[in-house]
Amino acid sequence: MNGVLDDTLLADPGELMARDTTGVLRAAATAGAQVRSAVHACDEAGLARLRGHRPRALVLLRRPGVSGAVADLVTALLGDRCPVPVVHAAVVPGWVGPLDVVVAHTSDPADAELAESIAIAVRRGAEVILSAPDAGPVAQAGAGRARLVEPRIPLPEGLGFAQALAVVLVTVTELELITPAPAAGLEALADALDAEAERNQPGHEPFVNPAKSLALRLAERTPLLWGVDPAAAAVARQGVTALAAHAGVVAHAADLGQAGTLAGLRVAVDLAERSAGVFHDPFDDTDPDRDAAPAPRLVLLGTGEEDPQAVSRRTLGREWPNADVAHPVEEVPRGTRDAVLLRAAVLALRVDIAAVYLGLAGRAALGT
Repeated sequence: MNGVLDDTLLADPGELMARDTTGVLRAAATAGAQVRSAVHACDEAGLARLRGHRPRALVLLRRPGVSGAVADLVTALLGDRCPVPVVHAAVVPGWVGPLDVVVAHTSDPADAELAESIAIAVRRGAEVILSAPDAGPVAQAGAGRARLVEPRIPLPEGLGFAQALAVVLVTVTELELITPAPAAGLEALADALDAEAERNQPGHEPFVNPAKSLALRLAERTPLLWGVDPAAAAVARQGVTALAAHAGVVAHAADLGQAGTLAGLRVAVDLAERSAGVFHDPFDDTDPDRDAAPAPRLVLLGTGEEDPQAVSRRTLGREWPNADVAHPVEEVPRGTRDAVLLRAAVLALRVDIAAVYLGLAGRAALGT
């Protein structure tokens, strides 16, 4: 839905909430609560008993939805100092056994392929942490032998990144794979998400609402979300999923080093701003470019201490003058403990909410 955006709707909180018939905006704002509830659910599921256990391998199962981006982000946070191999797989590997820990997340209780993987993993004696609804074939496959972490906050389709992230973070913290452990039992993460949700609430105008501002920048464009560090690249991949799920927008995600090798996209980005005339009217039926593919909009995402444009200059030898830069160092100041994690979570939530706004305003423009 890369069509014309009704930007007036973004300034009308009452109409936004009226159009949000499935409650996606309200649900997205629960990200902080998702983290807190997941921590409590992990405690009830007995994840504290993992403490001191050193697995042969940590297996993160990538299923449809948010789990792939969560796996990428946690792997980026673990980095090359992780004392055990971290394996990503769509289904449980054939070598999994009693020395391994398997972590899976799904919002689909009937995922047959995942149910089979869970059954195999528990049969082989692996430690299984399963974040899933407590009813259906997936939960039944654990047969009481998997540590089931049930989501406690009902969420519409396409949300749940914060909840899934919290479960994996609790797991790697209890296994003592991440050092230093996230501060204050992930309370700082929940607080950062609460603050981001407050900034992006419907009643705030776009100039003080980073999600609305991002939605306006991405409207009528093809978003290119390029992460300048591994955690930011994981957020970019989550952003592509969110834009597709909530706004029907096709987007591209990559890490900056990979994206910099794509000559066609480099040229398209450089040409995009030059070709957009100041008097361009998207409603003009005589516009020869009206049916052309939307021009790209580059967004550089960063979670580290260095400015994303400086990273690009250092790694690619160039900057991107017309790019939007999403680097929340004001929200999470430099030198903050767990800054990469906090900035990544803030950016993931920001793109989620921007995608919801884009979807609501886009549907309004189409008269639906």
